[in-house]
Amino acid sequence: MAKTIYGIIGYPVKHSLSPAMQNAAFKALGIDAEYKLFEVAPADVGSFLDSASGKGISGFNVTVPHKIAAKEYIEKRGFLDETARKLGAVNTVNTAGGSLKGYNTDGPGFYRSLQEDLKFEPEGKNVFVLGSGGAARAVVMYLGNGPKKIYVFDVDAKKAEDLKTHYWKYYDADRLMTVSRSDMGLVLSQSHLLVNATPVGMKEGEAMPIDKESLHLGLRVYDLVYNRQTELIKEASKMKLHAVTGLGMLLYQGAIAFEIWTGRSAPVDVMRKALKSAIK
Repeated sequence: MAKTIYGIIGYPVKHSLSPAMQNAAFKALGIDAEYKLFEVAPADVGSFLDSASGKGISGFNVTVPHKIAAKEYIEKRGFLDETARKLGAVNTVNTAGGSLKGYNTDGPGFYRSLQEDLKFEPEGKNVFVLGSGGAARAVVMYLGNGPKKIYVFDVDAKKAEDLKTHYWKYYDADRLMTVSRSDMGLVLSQSHLLVNATPVGMKEGEAMPIDKESLHLGLRVYDLVYNRQTELIKEASKMKLHAVTGLGMLLYQGAIAFEIWTGRSAPVDVMRKALKSAIK
């Protein structure tokens, strides 16, 4: 009997650590399955989604830059989980039974990591989010009405406004504000949590996405970049701030995806160890 195939689509996708994590989980539970990389250009997302089940792919994750496109496609042609609908992006697809089912495990994965890795409860706090793409949407929309205020900055002001408009469909309008670059320092001084949901820092030598003077005692830092210690994380650590990379979010979103696909509890410790080994 052939192995069950799972995978991840993105463009590019070769840097992904998900195969190490998921294949370790399959092995630990004795599941005859393999998790593969599928590099899919933006123009080919629809055709991949249509043909995945026919090609024997039982489920897959969706990464940059396809999360929003996958949500829009599946919304018209398959089943969209309410969390994915609310978050406005899909990062996990199940093709069991030949139909497309779209989910978003980024939001709950981030929230679990926020609590377990950063020891932070966002309820009633001020949260500053850098970026407004698919990952930022997952963070902002899953936090919902919990924080006192959510501030969003993006160099593309229209994208930030689009996120605000989407947020207002579901939550209290006065809880989310878009911020100009000139106001970032002031707003950060009033924030309890900074989330970097941009790719800035992913490459060696990239500068911090904010001025280091904006960091202050009492601010916690969550950088969604998971493949290295970014300058933001390094600077925050020098100041003795509690700061973590996005490795925990990657781990927990992957564990939730594994459970959607297999119906079995994910071996989180095994998956964490595999991720750490892959980074080293």
